[in-house]
Amino acid sequence: MHVFVTGGTGQTGPTVVAELLAAGHTVTGLARSEDAAARLESLGATPHRGSLDDLDSLRSGAEAADGVLHMAYGGDYADPDALIRRDRAAIGALGEALAGSGKPLVSTSGTLVMTAGRISTEQDAPDPGSVAAFRIAGEQACLAFAGQGVRASVVRLAPTVHGPGDHGFIPALIAAARRAGVSAYIGDGTNRWPGVHRADAARLFRLALEKAPAGSVLHGVGESAVTIKSIAEKIAENLDVATAALTLEQAAGHLGNPFLARFFSLDVPVSSEHTQALLGWAPEHATLLEDLDTGDYFTPQASLRAEEIWLPRHEHSRR
Repeated sequence: MHVFVTGGTGQTGPTVVAELLAAGHTVTGLARSEDAAARLESLGATPHRGSLDDLDSLRSGAEAADGVLHMAYGGDYADPDALIRRDRAAIGALGEALAGSGKPLVSTSGTLVMTAGRISTEQDAPDPGSVAAFRIAGEQACLAFAGQGVRASVVRLAPTVHGPGDHGFIPALIAAARRAGVSAYIGDGTNRWPGVHRADAARLFRLALEKAPAGSVLHGVGESAVTIKSIAEKIAENLDVATAALTLEQAAGHLGNPFLARFFSLDVPVSSEHTQALLGWAPEHATLLEDLDTGDYFTPQASLRAEEIWLPRHEHSRR
């Protein structure tokens, strides 16, 4: 299969591209810069110049492919309406190019669209009041093409996709623990957090392209319910510091970012049983806590990356 990929140079994208190529597929990746094009070429993919705002480029990339994987997402998170418009327009351009072909279109969302406080399944509707509700419109835009002759499906990824070079939520916790000399959790720390290893997520994307039925909603979750306290304790063990229970307000100061504190206060367990049964997908790589012991999370470079991404610029400049 010739796959057109957006987001192929992001944190998860290169592993997905490598998975597709190893399975015998060919890959063309959207590249908005010379650096992105060079990165795709180094992976063995063909760059296709354009951006999410260049709808003609998206259409031509999709028209030339046997299937499309849409992972790119971005913009100003302070303006969620603009994020929604941009993502829906991009998905619309990709889907229109595939209409009536029976080819696959796999789009990406996140499990944080689900209702907090209970274990959600693939059959449950997303929660319009969720912290990631801005992703719901993209899900709906993609799945609507299932009725237009496209084998459309959505992969909701866990909020933590862990593995080498991670610059997401977990490194932010580690960086804060380094700064403060204490590894913190919020409240009693029993709130639950899903995770998936990046290599397992990549295999799920490949399987979705190859055989997910039209209209499928898939959960990219290897572990449904890792407690935040267990993560904090593992960080404390590796840094040889104490743990501490904080209020939400205290956690915002500890992390240097109220946005992060809000996310880490959520209880968002999610099941992937249906996804595993439907596609024959079984997570087989390290768990999150295992990865914290054996991965690269505690290198100085990892904490520096986290501070550059998550700390306000004026805070980072003082460190």
